[in-house]
Amino acid sequence: MEAGLGFAVVAALVWGVYIFLLKRLFDGYPPATLTVLINATAIAWYLPVVATGPTGEDAAGAALAAFGLAELAITAVTVVATAGAFVLFLTAIANGEVSYVTPINKVVPMFVLPLEVLLLGQLLSPIQVVGVVVATLAVYVANYEPGGFLEPFRKAANSRPAQLALVSAMLYAVSDVGKRVALQELAIPERLWVPLLLAGVAVVLLPSALRNHPDAARVRADLPKFLFAGALVATGEHVTTLAFALLPASIASPVINVQAVVAVILGGLLLGERYFRVRLVAAVLAVAGVTLIAM
Repeated sequence: MEAGLGFAVVAALVWGVYIFLLKRLFDGYPPATLTVLINATAIAWYLPVVATGPTGEDAAGAALAAFGLAELAITAVTVVATAGAFVLFLTAIANGEVSYVTPINKVVPMFVLPLEVLLLGQLLSPIQVVGVVVATLAVYVANYEPGGFLEPFRKAANSRPAQLALVSAMLYAVSDVGKRVALQELAIPERLWVPLLLAGVAVVLLPSALRNHPDAARVRADLPKFLFAGALVATGEHVTTLAFALLPASIASPVINVQAVVAVILGGLLLGERYFRVRLVAAVLAVAGVTLIAM
């Protein structure tokens, strides 16, 4: 449990930084094209990890060759859900503020918990359920603006970016549960799962990326940015995978989705975004939720 929570906390930090930088580094790229390019660089960064693992490429290849119907089905569902979730999220932040869209997108634990309980029979202690609720509440507070308790909900109901972010959160929940099943119930090796997920998402989005490809000169000019983003994604996916291999999705997901608070606080510190004190309250709630989950 302790190791899994450690990986989940590191994943939250990595993904929070990634979200903060995403729009600032790649504004104007079509979502599908951006995902394919970043995933391609992430795979390039991750291949040495596969080759230098305890059993190397041969074991990863053998595990892939042994895939049955269950492995293929779970992998396909997870890949499609992840691809759809990320494209919707990119579309949302392209049309709205990162500090507004991200917290809404990270209510993923609200959907993960019932899915895992209903589909997998997961049992949580009462204190862990409280922790999930508190961590999710941190996301709400990070999204709060003065004007009444229900104002964030009213704003979300009439905001296209918020609606896209919420549908993205639902798809991320399916993805999170799929990761847990793949890594625990089906025991797919972590060093195989990461490149499989990244490549699968790229393949799903490739037709759209080819139809909306950017200017090649711009891509070449932005290559250092893609390499940096790919390194973050490779690192983030690696520690996320390790967390889901050790924890129930209903515990790993709220911890990892504290990335929303990380992104918002970076926005407040570095960009002077509004309501920073409220965002700090959200950070405290996030830490409290993680602490309760760990008990």
